[in-house]
Amino acid sequence: MAVFNLKKREIECKIVFYGPGRCGKTTNLEYIFRAYKKQVEGEMVSINTEGDRTLFFDFLPMELGKIKGCDVRVQLFTVPGQVHYSSTRKLVLRGVDGIVFVADSLDVRREKNMQSLKDLQQNLKDYGLNIFKIPLVLQYNKRDLANTGMPIMSLEKMEKDLNRQLKAASLPASAVTGEGIGKTLQESLKLTLQSLQKQFNWAQK
Repeated sequence: MAVFNLKKREIECKIVFYGPGRCGKTTNLEYIFRAYKKQVEGEMVSINTEGDRTLFFDFLPMELGKIKGCDVRVQLFTVPGQVHYSSTRKLVLRGVDGIVFVADSLDVRREKNMQSLKDLQQNLKDYGLNIFKIPLVLQYNKRDLANTGMPIMSLEKMEKDLNRQLKAASLPASAVTGEGIGKTLQESLKLTLQSLQKQFNWAQK
């Protein structure tokens, strides 16, 4: 839930990059950190561990401008993808305002994608949140691997697996090359800010 500080005229919100292990969540944030230097405050915090690149989270605060005279700041987090970090994933989701679900396009990762999405839905439910109502963008990452001859799923197949019921915004991407990363972030920010606008109007009533 966004934090509204009417005294300081500030709104602070949180977007979480969620998905299975090694799907490209951290690489997304690394690209954003390089590409949006003007909007970034401070440094990106990353903890590399054996077996999974991110044990806790990556933290990237950005300034976005204003909503009705209030400065808007967003914090970007990633969660660890591996199963044995489930409690950490849930903890990072606390207070979330928007989600980017990063799905791995590799054919062998199909089940992991679906398991991770189900995990996300349950964790949100535990916080009283509905995956169908929260600002959500699906990113189909690693599309560049098609050029290497590695077997990847078609976008149609990934849509059927992950987005048939959700009907969320979805975008192809490559976190390594940066293709689609800016569009993913922009779509997530747009949806999250629209949601914040509604919350802000409600808070003023």
